[in-house]
Amino acid sequence: MTQRIRDVMSPAAVSVEPMTTVTRAARLMREQDIGDVLVAYDCDLFGVLTDRDIVLRTVADGRDPDDTTVGSVCTPPPVVTLAPEDTTERAVELMRRYAVRRLPVVEHGGCPVGVVSLGDLAALEDCRSALADISAAAPDH
Repeated sequence: MTQRIRDVMSPAAVSVEPMTTVTRAARLMREQDIGDVLVAYDCDLFGVLTDRDIVLRTVADGRDPDDTTVGSVCTPPPVVTLAPEDTTERAVELMRRYAVRRLPVVEHGGCPVGVVSLGDLAALEDCRSALADISAAAPDH
């Protein structure tokens, strides 16, 4: 069933400025139990930093996370985004086309207001699916 993104997104997206260190961003991700942060300056979305970006573009490259900024290792602009009014079908189409699992939701010229994940969409399609179960599970600390 098609729904609007505003009805399925996670509205409390965490964002950091491009000059934030990777260490600080990683700690925020741990504290918030999330796999990504939006990289924004004021209301302009600059990029997305995922846990995978931290591993591949920082740790695996031998960069010091205390000295590396998120702006230098995040997925760079242009970032594929959705608007709150977009449909879940549009989200699926963009995720397939760009091979991404999360999409920032922006409004008013690029101001981040949330994130929609593959798990959000899976839970919508079939709340009993394996992906929906995994997405809803409590974190394993």
